[in-house]
Amino acid sequence: MKDSKKEIISWALYDWANSAFATTVMAAFFPIFFSQYWAYGADSATSTFYLGLANSFASILVAAMAPIIGAIADRGSYRKKLLIFFAFLGAVMTGGLWFVSMGAWPVAVILYVFANIGFASANSFYDSMLTTVASEKKVDFVSSLGYGLGYIGGGLLFLLNVLMYLMPGVFGIPDGPTAIRISFVMVAIWWIVFTLPFAFFVKEEKGESVRLKDAMRDGFSQIALTLRSLKNLKNTAIFLLAYWCYIDGVDTIIRMATDYGTALGFPSESLIVALLITQFVAFPSAILYNILGKKIGVRRAILIAIGAYALIAVIGFFMNDVSQFYILACCIGLFQGGIQALSRSYYTRLIPKEHTSEFYGFFNMLGKFAAIIGPFLVGLVTLITGEQRYGIVSLVILFLVGFILLRKVDEAEAEKEIKAFSSK
Repeated sequence: MKDSKKEIISWALYDWANSAFATTVMAAFFPIFFSQYWAYGADSATSTFYLGLANSFASILVAAMAPIIGAIADRGSYRKKLLIFFAFLGAVMTGGLWFVSMGAWPVAVILYVFANIGFASANSFYDSMLTTVASEKKVDFVSSLGYGLGYIGGGLLFLLNVLMYLMPGVFGIPDGPTAIRISFVMVAIWWIVFTLPFAFFVKEEKGESVRLKDAMRDGFSQIALTLRSLKNLKNTAIFLLAYWCYIDGVDTIIRMATDYGTALGFPSESLIVALLITQFVAFPSAILYNILGKKIGVRRAILIAIGAYALIAVIGFFMNDVSQFYILACCIGLFQGGIQALSRSYYTRLIPKEHTSEFYGFFNMLGKFAAIIGPFLVGLVTLITGEQRYGIVSLVILFLVGFILLRKVDEAEAEKEIKAFSSK
């Protein structure tokens, strides 16, 4: 039954579960530990290139898999099972980072790539089940609730991990690097434990009784059909292109901000504090941005957030001291949850309801293809110029293109296109 409080909370708690990976690992400790420990001896520009390459390679694999596994899930009602499988894959690979020794950056990259595959692939199914637990009336609120719980949950564990890193002796830990390695194990445990409510209480809508082997075969055939479908869903296609561009910049800033601060010479402690600021500002902002979306319209609220991110990239180019980094952390927190949550819920208005997993597979695929370009672009520009500032400011063009394309989306026309498509 849609709008069940138990199912909504259990669904949203998965965001609480996996956000620990996004904060402690992806945004904070992996970039710091990668440059200072696993890539020990490499200069900062080379380390940035390695990190961008790792993020891009993971995104290539996820992007290639997303539409396939989405179509498979739609055909055989495997969304819940596949979410749990990929969540456990991501958690196990994250815990495995404990065993990687100093200088062994290739091993760290391999584990990080598979952890990212688990994280992003599970998110494809998580997003697609939004319409399973929430009615159209509540979909914006539930989407924002998920992001809000994700920010507070990931932030709480991150805060504990930060204290362990800054004051290892208080926790009986010998040093900071050991504290970071323990944090990877804690993220793995957190991820698994808070996935359990989803596993136990969220019910999947019954689909066809199809064997996994047959679903895989049908899933490949469905990809071509989905691509042809987008020809008849013009506004959906335009939105996907817009999303591809602007979420590229958002994901790149999330993944590369800590590395950027390190390159500017900011101390690790300050970078971590900035990330904490982002987390705890983003929690209420994700909820409040939903209210803004209701007041002025969801699309207009997303456009404001895109403009804000473009300004953040420009300000980042001129940043010189830690206090400015803290201000940018607040600004990112204000818009990060809003742009993600409202993009996810806005997309539900533009797709046929009977093909949610399939279309969310493409939604996440484009997001991950975008994350191929962004980190690689920042890394490559940095490697060529020897200056990280040029890599960051190059992201402005992505926000600009995304803004222009999103303005072209017509919801009323999209509704007509969906009705015509579904009636065929």
